[in-house]
Amino acid sequence: MVMPNFRTFDLNLLRVFDQVMAERNLTRAAENLSMTQPAVSNALNRLRDALGDKLVVRSGYGVEPTARALALWPAVSDALRQLEGALSPGQFIASEAGNTFVLAMADATAAELMPGLVEIIERDAPGISMRVLPLATRDPRRLLDQGEIDLAVGFFPAVLADLTAQSQAGNRPAFDHQRLYDGRYVCVMRRGHPLSAGPLTLDRFCAAHHMLVSFSGRPYGFIDESLAALGRKRRIVLTVNQFFTAGRVVARSDLLTVLPRHFVGVTGMESDLVVRELPFDVPLVHVDSLWHHRQGQRSEHAWLRLAVWAAARKAFEGERE
Repeated sequence: MVMPNFRTFDLNLLRVFDQVMAERNLTRAAENLSMTQPAVSNALNRLRDALGDKLVVRSGYGVEPTARALALWPAVSDALRQLEGALSPGQFIASEAGNTFVLAMADATAAELMPGLVEIIERDAPGISMRVLPLATRDPRRLLDQGEIDLAVGFFPAVLADLTAQSQAGNRPAFDHQRLYDGRYVCVMRRGHPLSAGPLTLDRFCAAHHMLVSFSGRPYGFIDESLAALGRKRRIVLTVNQFFTAGRVVARSDLLTVLPRHFVGVTGMESDLVVRELPFDVPLVHVDSLWHHRQGQRSEHAWLRLAVWAAARKAFEGERE
C-alpha cells in the first residue's frame, strides 16, 4: 500500500474521487465538478499514482470501485461534507435549489408518502427532483454508506437494535434514524373468499394458502416468526417483492396475504378486497427514515428529512387523532 506524502498531495483530487464514487460515472462526475471528462480522468490517474491503487475499473456504462476505494470513500466523503458545512453553513435555500435526492422505500410506503412530498416540492422547492428506488433489504446501511441513496424509509428492526446497542456501548453509530409512523398489519383476501365469512381462527389461517411480500426474496417473514413462536406455520405458495403485486394477485385468487392496513386504501382495489384482523398478536411495525450521519450534517439533507417527516405526518394525521 502506497502512503501519500501530504506535503505535496493535492487535496483537490479528493473532490474528484468523491464525485466519481458518488456517480460511478466519469462524465457525470465531470459535469458536477464543472470539469471536462479528460480532466477528471487525469485527476483520477494522479490519485491512483499517489495511492498505488486502481480505485475504479470500467464496467458497462460507468465504473466500479475497488475494495481500497470502498474502504477509503466514507472517510473522504465525511471530511468533505464537514468542510463544506463549516465553510458554507446554511447555504441551502429550497426555493433556489436544484438537488436530486435518491430515496429507497417499498411501494406501499411510496404510495403513502410521495403525494405529500410532491406537494412540498411543487410548493417550496420547484427545482428539486426525487428518485425513488425499490427497497430490497431490511438493512440498507451499505447503500447509505456507499452513497447510492440519500435516505431509506422502512421497517428496520435489526438495524435499530444494532444502533441502540452501539450507543449503549459508548460508541457513536455511523447512522441516524427518525420515527415516521407506526403501521398495523392485517390479513387480506378477495371479496367472496371462503374465509371472508365467519371467524378467521388461527387454524383456518394456517390451513390456507398464502402469498408473502418479501423485499429480499427470502420466503420467511416476521409473520412467520410470530407463528413460529406459537409453534405454528403457514403454507407460502408465492413470494413477491411488491405490495401492489400482492394486492392484485390476492384480488384474483384464493391466496391470503398480510398487508399494511393503511396501504389497502391506496391500492385502487379496496372494493375487491376483504380485510380481516390477524388471529394472533403481531407487534406494530415502526417505519423509520435512516441516513448516514455524514449526510445528516448537510443542510440540504436536513431539509429532505423534514420534508419526508411532514409528508408522513400529513399521510397519517387521521390515525394520530
